Parts: sequence; structure tokens; C-alpha cells
Amino acid sequence: MRIALTGGIACGKSLFAKFLRELGVPTLDADDIVHELIPEDERRRLAPIVFADPEARKALEARIHPEVRKRFAEWFAAESQNLRVAVIPLLFECHWDVDYDIILCISSSADLQIRRMKETRGMTHAAAIARLNAQLPVSEKVARSHFVIVNDSTTEHLCAEARRCVAWLNDAKRRQR
Repeated sequence: MRIALTGGIACGKSLFAKFLRELGVPTLDADDIVHELIPEDERRRLAPIVFADPEARKALEARIHPEVRKRFAEWFAAESQNLRVAVIPLLFECHWDVDYDIILCISSSADLQIRRMKETRGMTHAAAIARLNAQLPVSEKVARSHFVIVNDSTTEHLCAEARRCVAWLNDAKRRQR
């Protein structure tokens, strides 16, 4: 079973993936792959450009997305028996949803996303809005997903949601057999 986790920026995908790993479910994050492909200083230099210029963003994505997609395919091919979750923020934007059997989505309100980006990433309000506008609305991602996790509450609630999600995935896996 190929499972993807998506959601909007600052919705809690990384924290949710951490909870999945603590529950024994391996994850591979697209952002980590991108960080391997593009050095940090280059990412810092490119970020203001690609979030202000859609054509520059498309050019960068055309360069790196094929390698990211290939790495996910290799990761799933290496172990197909156990639950594994690919963390792909731009799953729908890249049209990679066709590669996955189950899509999980983390959502948060736009106000909370903006607040998190400003508080934890030091972004200005304008930069946070630009990042939100570069992605599909979370509501659209939610509508296209199989399992939705709302992360507008506490860390403890998100951890409980991870346990509920793993139970649901194990049930889905049993039904698939």
C-alpha cells in the first residue's frame, strides 16, 4: 500500500510524521530529499525569487521534482510489506496523487498557518501569504484525501490523531489482503 501525507504549509506535517515514526511507521519527506538536492545557502537565495515568480518556481520544480518522485518510487519498492508514508506537501500540485493508494491530509485554518509561519519560521505576513498562495488551498487538498487530520488544537491531540490514523491504516491494510 502506497500512502502519502500532504497538507498545507505550517499545518503540522513534520510533527505528525514524527508521531508516525514513533508509532513504528517509517516516513520519507519530500522536503528532506529537496534539502539533499539543493544546498541550504542556495535554498535561502532562491526562496524569495521562486515564491514571487511563478515561472521561476516552475523551472526549479521541473529540475528537482523528477528526482524526488524517483526517490519515493525506489523507497516504496525497497519494502512493500509494511506501512510506510511519503510526506509530500505538493502532492496534488505535482499530480502525484495518482501514485498513491491512500492519501492522508493535515489541515489547519489559514490564520493559524500564517501565525505559525511568522512565529516558527520568522516570516513576514507578506511572505507567509505568498507561501500560502503558492499552494492549493488546504480545503481542496482535504476534499481530495481519504483521511483528514485537523491540526488546530494541541500537540497531544495531534499525537492522538496519529494513533487513530495508524489504526485506520492497519485496518485498510487488512482489508486489502
